[in-house]
Amino acid sequence: MDTVDLKKPEFYINRLLSLLEFNRRVLEQAKDESVPLLERLKFLCISSTNMDEFFEIRVAGLKQRIELGVTQVGPDNRTPQEVMNAVGDRAHELVEEQYRVLNDVLTPTLAAEGIRFIRRTHWSAAQRDWLRRYFEDQLLPVLSPLGLDPAHPFPRILNKSLNFIVGLEGRDAFGRSGGVAVVQAPRALPRLIQLPAEETGSGPYDFVFLSSIIHAFVDELFPGMTVNGCYQFRVTRNSDLFVDEEEIDDLRRALEGELPQRRYGAGVRLEVADNCPDDMADYLLEEFGLGREDFYRVNGPVNLNRLLAIPDLVDRPDLKYSGFTSGLPAALGYHSDLFATMRERDVLLHHPFESFTPVVDFLRQAARDPHVLAIKQTLYRTGPESAVVDALVQAARAGKEVTVVVELRARFDEEANIALANRLQEAGAHVVYGVVGYKTHAKLILAVRREGAQLRNYVHMGTGNYHPRTARLYTDYGLFTTDPAIGEDVHKVFLQLTSLGRASDLKALLQAPFTLHSQLVAKIEAEADNARAGKPARIIAKVNSLVEPKIIQALYAASQAGVAIDLVVRGMCCLRPGIPGVSDTIRVRSVVGRFLEHTRVYYFAAGGAEEIFGSSADWMERNFFRRVEVAFPVREPQLRDRMLRELDLYLRDNTQAWVLESDGSYRRLACADGEARVSAQEALLEELGEGL
Repeated sequence: MDTVDLKKPEFYINRLLSLLEFNRRVLEQAKDESVPLLERLKFLCISSTNMDEFFEIRVAGLKQRIELGVTQVGPDNRTPQEVMNAVGDRAHELVEEQYRVLNDVLTPTLAAEGIRFIRRTHWSAAQRDWLRRYFEDQLLPVLSPLGLDPAHPFPRILNKSLNFIVGLEGRDAFGRSGGVAVVQAPRALPRLIQLPAEETGSGPYDFVFLSSIIHAFVDELFPGMTVNGCYQFRVTRNSDLFVDEEEIDDLRRALEGELPQRRYGAGVRLEVADNCPDDMADYLLEEFGLGREDFYRVNGPVNLNRLLAIPDLVDRPDLKYSGFTSGLPAALGYHSDLFATMRERDVLLHHPFESFTPVVDFLRQAARDPHVLAIKQTLYRTGPESAVVDALVQAARAGKEVTVVVELRARFDEEANIALANRLQEAGAHVVYGVVGYKTHAKLILAVRREGAQLRNYVHMGTGNYHPRTARLYTDYGLFTTDPAIGEDVHKVFLQLTSLGRASDLKALLQAPFTLHSQLVAKIEAEADNARAGKPARIIAKVNSLVEPKIIQALYAASQAGVAIDLVVRGMCCLRPGIPGVSDTIRVRSVVGRFLEHTRVYYFAAGGAEEIFGSSADWMERNFFRRVEVAFPVREPQLRDRMLRELDLYLRDNTQAWVLESDGSYRRLACADGEARVSAQEALLEELGEGL
């Protein structure tokens, strides 16, 4: 039998095109009539936000590679320019579809429910009078129109800010002839204004876009001049921070210096109103150094994400997801001694179906307990006002030895993390910023407690961030344990992060950048060996992204050996399932629903010995080689079996699941006639929560 070259480009899906396909699946939720209407609007906004970040980071990086003349190809054998061309085509299609969904699907459906966006061509006299007063009282004092001439060059435009380019005729007070002006809308201004029903005769949920008000009364900004055109625009800029890791001596100060520049990075995309004339568009493109391929005409507001305010402004519970109360495992009561429970058994939490409160309680109990000597924790994202940070501050003030590894480079949370680092230091905690060149992405808490003559390690490890708010929105696992081997390993990981020395051998944890990648490849290869030997062989992995080529090649080889492989990959997936002779036994699905799927779980049949790991790491190069990550074993059979049952729910989901085809497209599953409906998220809410 001829050996198949598993590195063939046709066996790999381009990662950026795969990421755009994920955003297409998010957008499909906005069309799904089984989703409550205001939640559909949220999904549209999420797809817009995703596209912003896609351009700010992914497209920006691709542009830099092209500008530097990089010709290196990826596993799919496309050059950066070829990828850019394909990305541009798909992105334009996706943006066009976003606005079609807004204008043709959601806007009329919302209007039928009494939630209306009133265009300025449809304002009543009462509405126009009120909006004129609003413009004169609330907007005019804070708007600063900028006429462009040799003394007034084109202004610096903030990343993703709302702006207007205005065409003018006539002469001003100084005899200058009209031309072009720019009006910038301050970020403090609301982008949606709710019309007061009692003053305008409007419905209770009638809204007007800020852009419509500025358009309607823009002539008041230019007295004596004739306005012959006003068009909204927005530029998206490169938002990746650059810090020279060989030159810095203080990472926090280096980032503080770099953060303001993010707002004015190189332009990567220009969005303008669809009625903007070509000469105006060309003028803007030239100012931002962009080409026509970077140009997006949009039929509506240039920032769809601003519509995210609507669900909070509209009191219509019938158009939103029903509320729910997160549950607690039977082992935990609301006032239980968590340390005593952990000495008896490990405790597994599955958020948001189960509450995040025990994690905060764990820290609070450690802060109060006179026998706890030290608390160590990693923080990647936690929010500006965090109960987690409050508990750490309480512990430091109580005299505990508190050490916190704060990852300052958590993208778009850098400023918040610098602030919380300062707060922790002021409370007396030891704050370190991990290892330069490696993001600390592992989710770990270690509480060291004196019990008699011994010290016992109490550990929490998670697949997601210590962020109480996102714990209500993202699915993640957290494990509490006093397993001595795990506790010792976590202690060694903290020593690596805070001190200097060689990597220690870990007994239980797999750790990036040292052993995680090689051990995963070895475990995949072991499944192939077991399949060839007739032993139980199966792999299930649930991750956010599957990109790393050697992992994909190992999975292909395992499939060739007959291993049954099920992959639940939320976002990017570069593996092609179902290729004859290569990936026949591999099935890939993506689940997109009410909660953002964020758990990373790896299962191996291991010849009947069964292993299951939770992890902070996706299967990407950055996670394996440029981050500090851990994968932790779930050893108690009862908890391992539970995680396997929950994985099986995702594999049986036929309402929120999409199946990846070998050509790179996704097919949404639907219940067949007579087939039982299965939604993994709904089933877990019902099983683990305390009621809807």
